[in-house]
Amino acid sequence: MRDRDPGLQPERTRLAWRRTTLSCAVAAVLAGRQAVHRGLSGVGIVGVALGALVWLAFLLVAQHRIRLMDAPRPPGNKKPGGAAAVVGCTVALAVFGAAVLW
Repeated sequence: MRDRDPGLQPERTRLAWRRTTLSCAVAAVLAGRQAVHRGLSGVGIVGVALGALVWLAFLLVAQHRIRLMDAPRPPGNKKPGGAAAVVGCTVALAVFGAAVLW
């Protein structure tokens, strides 16, 4: 079994995970900013808090995937849990952002 090519593909994948994490952070910050500008209501505070928790969960998933890239043969997406976690975090962040605007 050959080791993985140490070319640019792993670096591009790492950068993609970091860009995605940054966009989630921007979405969470903008939702928080919007909640503050509209006046902090109970729903807004809960939405911002849950958005921050979702962002932290996404950050943990992304860091786990980045660490897996250091292995000679990364396991890939054999388990659907990782992809489901990313999709769940993205959808939840959108829902909580919409709740803040409500």
